Parts: sequence; structure tokens; C-alpha cells
Amino acid sequence: MNKPAMPNSFRNGPDEQGMFGIFGGRFVAETLMPLILDLEEQWSHAKNDPEFKAELQNLSTHYAGRPSKLYFAEGLTKHLGGAKIYFKREDLNHTGSHKINNCLGQILLAKRMGKKRIIAETGAGQHGVASATVAARFGYPCVVYMGATDVARQSPNVFRMKLLGAEVRPVTSGHGTLKDAMNEALRDWVTNVEDTYYLIGTAAGPHPYPEMVRDFQSVIGSEARAQMLEQEGRLPDVIIAAVGGGSNAIGLFHPFLDDKDVRIIGIEAGGRGLDGVEHCASMNAGRPGVLHGNRTYLLQNADGQILDGHSISAGLDYPGVGPEHSWLRDSGRVEYVPILDDEALEAFQLTTRAEGIIPALESAHAIAHAMKIVPKMDKDQIVIVNLSGRGDKDVHTVAKMLGMEI
Repeated sequence: MNKPAMPNSFRNGPDEQGMFGIFGGRFVAETLMPLILDLEEQWSHAKNDPEFKAELQNLSTHYAGRPSKLYFAEGLTKHLGGAKIYFKREDLNHTGSHKINNCLGQILLAKRMGKKRIIAETGAGQHGVASATVAARFGYPCVVYMGATDVARQSPNVFRMKLLGAEVRPVTSGHGTLKDAMNEALRDWVTNVEDTYYLIGTAAGPHPYPEMVRDFQSVIGSEARAQMLEQEGRLPDVIIAAVGGGSNAIGLFHPFLDDKDVRIIGIEAGGRGLDGVEHCASMNAGRPGVLHGNRTYLLQNADGQILDGHSISAGLDYPGVGPEHSWLRDSGRVEYVPILDDEALEAFQLTTRAEGIIPALESAHAIAHAMKIVPKMDKDQIVIVNLSGRGDKDVHTVAKMLGMEI
């Protein structure tokens, strides 16, 4: 297979049909198409509207707490004995992860479109919490669909959503994880197209969602780029982020895509290994197909049926990926590598001890890869790891893995 032609810029975004090369698009029911087209029109106006941008900026600063810090991880750097490691501290945002960035942008769009009800899907629960948070802030009823498996392993976040006034609907179909929650949310949307806004949490779904989520999350990379130039006087050598659907990763990556000397690495959930089906490494072990309104790399069997996969991390437990990541993979601009459950668990524990920071298990996957490459790098080189969320939500899962009881 010939490699696609190198674009003039990796930051051009999708074409008018929402395609990143052969990936993306909008494969949705006829009922939803007018709504999708309306959303695209509203988004195209909003992103160029100074009033919209000013309101989002104000909320990001005074409500969410941006800019998030770029932190030199001195303890981890010293322990590993190689390149300098910096954390982009998205765990310090209001609600404890990067998800609030996108939710604030989309709730303003929902208000602009005159919607009366918010629905969302969630895996690890962080997007559910952020959706419930912005719905509470703006006075919207909110329904969050969450796989029954994830409800059990992310109970603190389920309680947070309920405290915020959201209704959490457990989904028992399939493996009861993120894919199944998204299926149910789409069914709800088809049934309630007139008054409902679907607040998608990841850089996937039908166009314009992948572009829209990316643009709301690009604040991560824009800040990190400026902060690195201020603190070190140059750009990093490597940037790393975990990839489930891919919103935190594309948010960090996008502002750096045209910096050819910056190596960019996305980390997939290797689960219990790529030999079987107990992983969620769609770009390393999947092939292109259509799911949730877009064409992208997916985990499939020989008949094209979507596999459920597995990850220790609820937020990475998705059998596909955002279409822009698929395009970046095939273009060769971004490397995508798997990290196993036990490697992520080791990184979770080391970061907690070395830095006094409990990372989300999603972020621990990215840290685990840094642990592999940093010792082989020179001491004057620099790596940024996106610390996409805090690990409070994961302590029960980690305790169980370590044979402990809380």
C-alpha cells in the first residue's frame, strides 16, 4: 500500500465532508443528518465569533482554572536518569481532567442552538462528570450513559454525577463499556432530535465532532508549546499522550504537528497483550471500518463485527479511535504504540511515589512509555507527558489489582 502524499500542513483539518484522508465523515441515520448539518453550521459561525470565544475564554480562566501548569517532574526525571520530563497538568483543571475544556465549549453551542436537554456518554466517568458539571452550571437536565462494567469500577465518579444532578443510565449490552454507552446515547439522540444536544466527549463520532472536540482541546498543546518556550527556551524533543478515543492526545498533538523536529507518540491500551483480543489497540491491531458515525481504525473480527476489547483503564476501553488519529498514523507523522496493563500499573505507582501525584490510569499509560524511552535519551533532551487526569477515580481498581481492600 502506497503512503499518502505528505500534506503542506498536518494542521489543515478535515475537508468539507469531514474527511481526514480516507477517515472521518458522517455515517448517521437520516433522522440525524439535518441535526448534524445544523450543528456544523452553528460551529462554523461560533468558532469565528469573538463573543463566543470571549465567553469560552472567561469560563476557561475563571471556572475551569486555565491555563493548566507545565510541571517539571524532577523526582521521576532523577529516578529514570535520562531526559527531563515535564507533565502538562490537566489533572489540575476543575473536575480533575481535560474533559472540562470540551464540555465548556459544547455547552455554549447547545445554548446557542436553543437545546433544552443534554446527553453524554462516558467510560472512566470523567467526561460524565464534566458534562454533569456544565449542565448544572447552565441549568440543563443531563442524562449520562455509562456501561454497567464502568459503573462498577468507577463508582466515585457515578456518585459525583448524581450529586451534580445528572441521571446516570447503566448500559448492560455488550461488555458494558464505552462503546455500548455511546450506542445508547446515539439511540437517545435519534429519538429526541428536536430538544436534545449530544455532548460527545472524545474526538470521534460524525463530523463536525472530531474537528470540534480537537479545537476545544487544542488549548492543551497551545499552552504547553508557549510554556515550554518560556521555561526552556525551545520546543520539546518528544510529546506523549494516551489515546482511547483520542481527545486529550489530539489536544496536545495538534499545535505541534508542523514542528517537524518534535517526535509525537500516542499510547494505546495494550491490555493483556496484542496476541489475543484483550486489548484496545485499534491502530496497532485493527483495520479501517465504520463505527459511531465515522470511518476509522477499529477492532473487528473476520466478519467485520466490532470486538469489545479490554483495558485496565475505563477511559481507554474503546475499540476504535478518532479519525484524525487514524490519518496521522497512516501519514507517519505520529507513532502509536501499545502499553500493557501491568506497565501502566507500575507507572501509576512510581509516579505516585516519585512525584506525590496520583495520575489517572489513562495518563499512566503515557508515563509508562516515557519510562521506557527517557533513560535512553540525553539529559539535555525534553519530554512532555500529558497528565490528562487525576487518579482518585482509579484507586479502587488499582487496589483490586494489587490484592488490597479499601
